[in-house]
Amino acid sequence: MNALMRTTARCLRSVPAACLLRRADGRVRSAASARFLCVAADSQKDLGGMVKKDKVVVFMKGTPAQPMCGFSNAVVQILRMHGVDQYAAYNVLEDQELREGVKLFSNWPTIPQVYFNGEFVGGCDILLQMHQNGDLVEELKKLGIRSALLDTDEESK
Repeated sequence: MNALMRTTARCLRSVPAACLLRRADGRVRSAASARFLCVAADSQKDLGGMVKKDKVVVFMKGTPAQPMCGFSNAVVQILRMHGVDQYAAYNVLEDQELREGVKLFSNWPTIPQVYFNGEFVGGCDILLQMHQNGDLVEELKKLGIRSALLDTDEESK
C-alpha cells in the first residue's frame, strides 16, 4: 500500500487542483477525475502484485482472527478445515480504495475474494462449492498444500 500512497501523492502533485482537462470528444473533466484515473491504474498494478505475493490471498471483511461478516467467516473456516493457515488476508473495511479496487480488479462485485497463485478463484459460494465437491483439495495440491482433510480421511480408515 505504500506504493499506492506514493503514487497518489505523485498524481496529486502533478495535477493542479483547479485544472480542467478537455477530452478528445470535447467534454471537460475535472482534475479530480484525472487523479482518480491515475490512482486507479496504479492500484491495479498494486493489486496484481498483492495477489501474486502469496500462494493464497483473501480479501475479506475483518481479519482471520476476527471476521466481520458471515461470508468472510465461512472462507476462513473452510481454509482452516483444510489446514491452510499461511495466507495473506487483507481487511477491506480498513481501506475503502482497496475495497472498491479489488472489485474492479477481479470484475467480481462481492467480498470476500479468494486468489490462488495470483488467479481469482471466486467468493465464498465458489470456495464452498469447491470444498463440497472435492475440487478444493485438488487446487490446494496444485499449490503444494496438502489438505488436512486428507489426513482425517486416512485416520478414519
